[in-house]
Amino acid sequence: MGTAASSFVNPAELEGVGPQLTAKARSRRARQRRGILAMIGGSYVIDAGVLLLFAQAGTIPATVGPAYAACGLVLVALFLIISELGINDRFADHYLVAPQATACMLTALAFTWIAPEVGAMFLCTLFIVFSFSSLRSTPRQTMVIWTAMTIGLAGLFLLTDKPISMPHGNYLERFGTMLVLVLSIGRCMFLGIFSSSMKHSLYQSGLKLKEAYKRIEELAELDELTGSYNRRCIMRMLDEEIARAARSGAPCSIALIDLDWFKRINDAFGHPTGDEVLRTFAITMFANIRANDRFGRYGGEEFLLVLPDMDTSGAVRALDRLRAIISDLDWSAFSPGMKVTISGGVATLKQNETPDTFLARADSALYAAKARGRNRITHA
Repeated sequence: MGTAASSFVNPAELEGVGPQLTAKARSRRARQRRGILAMIGGSYVIDAGVLLLFAQAGTIPATVGPAYAACGLVLVALFLIISELGINDRFADHYLVAPQATACMLTALAFTWIAPEVGAMFLCTLFIVFSFSSLRSTPRQTMVIWTAMTIGLAGLFLLTDKPISMPHGNYLERFGTMLVLVLSIGRCMFLGIFSSSMKHSLYQSGLKLKEAYKRIEELAELDELTGSYNRRCIMRMLDEEIARAARSGAPCSIALIDLDWFKRINDAFGHPTGDEVLRTFAITMFANIRANDRFGRYGGEEFLLVLPDMDTSGAVRALDRLRAIISDLDWSAFSPGMKVTISGGVATLKQNETPDTFLARADSALYAAKARGRNRITHA
């Protein structure tokens, strides 16, 4: 039931309509429609069995039950042929709920007129038809079906004098009437369970969709190799911190960090080892910065660290501590003789300074650190 419920969505399909459907989607839809039609056909057979019981009691002719089953199964076969030909897939509602509900409703009303002695049984069927169609129908379809049912009932009750009743004159009739009520309530209960399963399935699908969106957002913000923020994201965060510092008057510093001689590492030890070096560097940085600091990959082996509420002296001390931590790591675990160090350029935000000039001063400081021999921190 969970699989059927997950696809019995109201009111529109998410997969699209017509030729854009994949072969897999068409096959799944056809399988779902077969299941629904099998349930409808089974319902007609059950009701025909009850009608045979009433025929045995002498309430109605023996032909009513088989005729009712035949009409129902012909309708099911007709909709099955339409489904197998793929005609349903041309419509947004590929179950064709409104046509099916209308056909079943007209059948019930017709047999109420043909066999009014057990007419209440067919009227009970209307509740089942309407309950099932309401699981899928749009508000407009629901109103159309309800209007058609109202017109049919009005014609039956107001334009004819048929004595519509539910037989209970003898034991067999009372037993048949009991079966009608029990089976009608049972099918309504089944629809309730089906609806509950559908809602649960939709809720679970919603949770999975939220997780997928969350994951997409994370991937859109993170650098795939290092797990740090990508350039677009870290630049946005820099803009936000500059705006916040301007409002609050709090200091804000940044540091451009470069892995020393990283090209030599790639050339000497290979790009896979170079990637591992970048990952290890990023993990180490994340483990040793504050929760409100922002760290992202600026490009290649160059990274940007945003340090809110930190002045120049504090930023230089923080960066020198990070430099020492990186230098002291046992890089020989990747390859014997490997040594990795970093250089950094620190700048502190000036009043009314733009992000471009702010970064340019940090870049100049980084250039000075490299010119002085690398493995050091300088400030603008």
